Amino acid sequence: MDTVELLVSDLDAMTDFYRRAVTLDVLDQTGATATLGRGGLASIVLRQEKDLPGRDSRGAGLYHTAIVFQDQARLASALASMAQHAGQLYEGSADHLVSEAFYFHDLEGNGLELYRDRPRDEWTVHADGRVQMGAEFLDPNQFLQRWYDPAVEENGTDATAAIGHVHLQVGDIPTARRFYQGILGFDVTADLGSALFLSAGGYHHHLGMNTWHSAGAGPRAATLGLGDVRILVPTRDDVEAFAERVRDHGIAAADDGRTLRLTDPWGTRLAIAPELG
Repeated sequence: MDTVELLVSDLDAMTDFYRRAVTLDVLDQTGATATLGRGGLASIVLRQEKDLPGRDSRGAGLYHTAIVFQDQARLASALASMAQHAGQLYEGSADHLVSEAFYFHDLEGNGLELYRDRPRDEWTVHADGRVQMGAEFLDPNQFLQRWYDPAVEENGTDATAAIGHVHLQVGDIPTARRFYQGILGFDVTADLGSALFLSAGGYHHHLGMNTWHSAGAGPRAATLGLGDVRILVPTRDDVEAFAERVRDHGIAAADDGRTLRLTDPWGTRLAIAPELG
């Protein structure tokens, strides 16, 4: 996954939140746009849109953006920073067997997950490619007591923190499955009925989608919240393969020679670009 764009009302406050609380660096800030990340790798793009109404919490769009940290110590450092600067935005935590995750929302209500992956050799992968995930109890205080190291914070934020996955709210799972698996070609790693998880390359999930708050939702209106989801593929040939599949299914898309842009059945904007070239 590449960067996630969020359309925001208060650019200064949101930039400060992702910098000070989430521990991302401001990589670029020009006009109404700020790009944040770690180790020189961009993860969040904030674009100010003062005239848009607030996000619809029950509509299609973003459930959460998930930022993956390299290890427990770096995750614990970010968790401690969130507790210090935005503890009131904490929503919960879970041990998902493949990962350990802590959930928040940002100042404008966008969901946010901070997590670290367990090594792949600790995952349970079934013969059909499905990855066993769960939602076991995870105590944030115990996690901090075990893994928080002030030296990590003092040594700066040179390590990367990337977008590990993006979780969407959709109107119904069968339509989401037809689009993201049947047309775009992602592999289903888990199907819970009300939630679907998909990936490429055997990861537990690059994309999640659910109907927990958005069942029956129609096309998205123009609001604050999710701007677009950006997906990196290895080469331009892979982008062209995506373009051919969407054309074969009669889906409108724009291709500028590098990036393919299209929308999912609910109007969520996707941008697919090559990692190289």
